[in-house]
Amino acid sequence: MGTCEPLTVAVIGTGAIGQDLVSKIDRSPTLDCRLVAGRNPESAGLRYAESLGYATTAGGIEAVLAAPRPFDVVFDATSAAAHREHWALLEPLGTLVIDLTPSKVGRMVAPTVTGVSPATGRNVNLISCGGQASVPVVHALAAHFPVTYFEVVSTVASESAGRATRMNLDEYVATTGHAVSTFSGVADVKAILNISPAVPPATFRTAVHARIADADPVAVRAVVDKVAEEVRSFAPGYAVVACTAVDDLVTVTLQVMAHSDVLPPYAGNLDIINSAAVMVAEQYAARPERTARTGVSA
Repeated sequence: MGTCEPLTVAVIGTGAIGQDLVSKIDRSPTLDCRLVAGRNPESAGLRYAESLGYATTAGGIEAVLAAPRPFDVVFDATSAAAHREHWALLEPLGTLVIDLTPSKVGRMVAPTVTGVSPATGRNVNLISCGGQASVPVVHALAAHFPVTYFEVVSTVASESAGRATRMNLDEYVATTGHAVSTFSGVADVKAILNISPAVPPATFRTAVHARIADADPVAVRAVVDKVAEEVRSFAPGYAVVACTAVDDLVTVTLQVMAHSDVLPPYAGNLDIINSAAVMVAEQYAARPERTARTGVSA
């Protein structure tokens, strides 16, 4: 089978999440990073992108808009408020915008649950780190068992919770809870985010609590293990560290270790959402209609 021309991409945001995102894009055979845009000319993220040979700018979204041709994909790794402004500017360009903030503007996507199709639209929202960790599990549990309640509790290290994460706490909780309900069909849900000051830093974990009448521990574990195997196709540090069913309470504890050139292992929260972002872009690159448009033969 032939291959498509790589997608031209730009990254907005040069914090820790943007830096790791650039490193993952650099390893992708189907993504061609043409610009990394931030606001601080002295940011470590811009220096890192420059070290990889990529064009950089401290001109932010304005520099992305000023490019000679629209990018195929723009990754937005800024904040929920900034993304709302960015989308209004990018929408007319016809580019695919992959939103790594909990803005809830675009269609929510979890790669192994939804994939990317024409119906997804041009604005893909990756929910949150807790959403990416939990949605595959809540979706599968609700598909196999009579779930009446979900609670998703994520714990991230303070060291891996940057300024944008702290600014977006309300949006994080609301968007994660909305995603859990949307992808499970369960109305009664709760989402919680803990930022841990522990030393050494706490590894990213997400606990999924579910109320399931007469839950069979063996059947639950089989469903959860299958989900974890699928998620590891793009986030290899994703693991089930505990899965219990006592009376009607099921608890699944998930851990994500970062597999990254720039992140410490405990920063699995950043790793999983960036890995999801890259997979979404690669799924988009492989869509049949894009292959046909570029004249690639099978």
